[in-house]
Amino acid sequence: MKVRLVRSWIGCTPKQRKILAALGLKRIRMVKEFKDTPAIRGMVAKVPHMVEVEE
Repeated sequence: MKVRLVRSWIGCTPKQRKILAALGLKRIRMVKEFKDTPAIRGMVAKVPHMVEVEE
């Protein structure tokens, strides 16, 4: 699955910043590819307003 950052880190909570850092998303429109695991799904579920997911 591909995860793309679509919103800026500005204004998000420290917990959300840690999640985005763990996913490796640093810049807007940055895309990372991950295996579809429950752990990654859970991380993405915590920041749904900031990322787009492509299967």
